[in-house]
Amino acid sequence: MSLDFTQETRERILLEHIENDPDITQATLAGKLDVAVGTVNWHLKRLIDKGYIKAKRAQRKKLRYIITPEGLALRAKLTIKYIENQMRLYHQTRSDVKLLLAEVKEAGYTQVIIKGNSEIADVCYLTCLEQGMEVVTQGKVPVLAIQGYRVYLKFKEDA
Repeated sequence: MSLDFTQETRERILLEHIENDPDITQATLAGKLDVAVGTVNWHLKRLIDKGYIKAKRAQRKKLRYIITPEGLALRAKLTIKYIENQMRLYHQTRSDVKLLLAEVKEAGYTQVIIKGNSEIADVCYLTCLEQGMEVVTQGKVPVLAIQGYRVYLKFKEDA
């Protein structure tokens, strides 16, 4: 059965944090994932039911989570999948930006503005440098606009 990406990501992060700190609380995990404690509780119950982690009572109201060998294997599998997805995203972004920069050059420009603050913006910046395109912060030049994981080209008259 294939999990949706968000669920896989949450489970990978939960397993990583539990491996690093078996005494971590559900509230702390919820803060790290930026989700409700109930969501963490649901994921933990699923992981326990599937045999990936065990919960032991450490104190009266405190639980200690222990990752089973199956849980370690799952964490490794999810980590590899995450890295593969990130590499695919990196290569796809570079390819997309190269095509957009070809349009920019064809239109006679040698400079672009990058609008967005993320790892995608970093990939855009490095690709621009590699392609000999100067990145500036202002001017009447095309804009590489980042929305989520996508990069769009906007000429100043479009912006």
